[in-house]
Amino acid sequence: MFLENSGLYQMHEWHKASFAPLQMLAKMGRELYTNPASPLAYMPGSRHMAAGSELLERVTRKYNKPEFGLTETVIDGKTYKVTEKAVMEKPFCTLLKFQHHHTSHLPKMLVVAPLSGHYATLLRGTVEALIPHFEVYITDWMDAREVPVYEGTFDLDDYIDYVHEFISVLGPEVHVLAVCQPAVPVLAAVSIMNAEENPKAPRSMTLIGGPIDTRINPTEVNRLAYTRSLNWFEQNVVTRVPFNYPGFMRRVYPGFLQLSGFMQLNLERHIGEHIKLFQHLVKGDGESAEAHRKFYNEYLSVLDLPAEFYLQTIKTVFQDHSLPRGKMVSRGRKIQPSAITRTALLTLEGELDDISGVGQTKAAQKLCKNLPEDMKHHHCQPGVGHYGIFNGRKYREHVVPIIVDFCNAHNKAPAVQVSSLRSASL
Repeated sequence: MFLENSGLYQMHEWHKASFAPLQMLAKMGRELYTNPASPLAYMPGSRHMAAGSELLERVTRKYNKPEFGLTETVIDGKTYKVTEKAVMEKPFCTLLKFQHHHTSHLPKMLVVAPLSGHYATLLRGTVEALIPHFEVYITDWMDAREVPVYEGTFDLDDYIDYVHEFISVLGPEVHVLAVCQPAVPVLAAVSIMNAEENPKAPRSMTLIGGPIDTRINPTEVNRLAYTRSLNWFEQNVVTRVPFNYPGFMRRVYPGFLQLSGFMQLNLERHIGEHIKLFQHLVKGDGESAEAHRKFYNEYLSVLDLPAEFYLQTIKTVFQDHSLPRGKMVSRGRKIQPSAITRTALLTLEGELDDISGVGQTKAAQKLCKNLPEDMKHHHCQPGVGHYGIFNGRKYREHVVPIIVDFCNAHNKAPAVQVSSLRSASL
């Protein structure tokens, strides 16, 4: 199994390298058919040739980690410069802070990004909309292939420990927000802090589109996880990092396999989007073409997951359903959401979510049974899918105000009436 899995990643690297000459030719072609100084740019069909060259270059490109690129924000009609700063660095994660002139006057918000194949920059829009309202921090997870093996392993328990530590450093008056995958480890960390009566437990916890209980409205992603054995995942999708990366020999679930799985779920849609890009380029619709580029530059940028984390998550969250069944344990500590009495809970779902089905995140409301009702709130946003609940226009216009109002209502006292908030989303 070692040789077979090691070869899987190496074959992928050779495959990518073999496309380098073709990619170079595609770049040259695009330049020849678009540069005003080139006679070919004025020939009949030049736009078609340029569009085809760009598509070829993009499908053979290796997409590196994107930048957040958040340089300014608008507050009360005034524009302020935003700077990005690393406030804590750990082997598998860097805690980033987005700072501007009014940061010190705003409540703290820790955004826990998913470790599920994409970089934390996938939440660029999430963070951008929160910056005017919070002192925002985010977990910027490392690509496992960049972490040397001497740094040790990283599993779901380590993830919980990282979240616990970050909250403790930023607390006590901090809010925490988890998008998708981290909903379970964040709920676990907050449960531990409340059970320990930790004075730095967060004021509120917002869970967005997360797999708290995947037995409810299971999706295709959920079905894949529980219809195959853990041994199948280990033998078929876990491999070792090849020699040309710092993490040489580390066991990982490679990002390229994760991406291929995502692409297969909506293959016709992705093909259609690339056909549209070709049409936009031919028509000279630069704005639509640029929107496509921005989305797919992010979507096609992937990272490797530590194998221990991936396999433990599959088993704990998607196969054993340990958290909703009351059987989850971390470092000998039983995870009991019923212990949460000091951290307010907001759960958010998208009506059309095909990754975390409707009701899976809301399940946290029932698990936190000892939390007063006026400290709990649930909202299901109509007309949005998985990404729409934390990105895009409806997120900015409908979801962000709910998050801001809920957090503001729980900045200080542990119990605040939010009945008006509750009725507003019904």
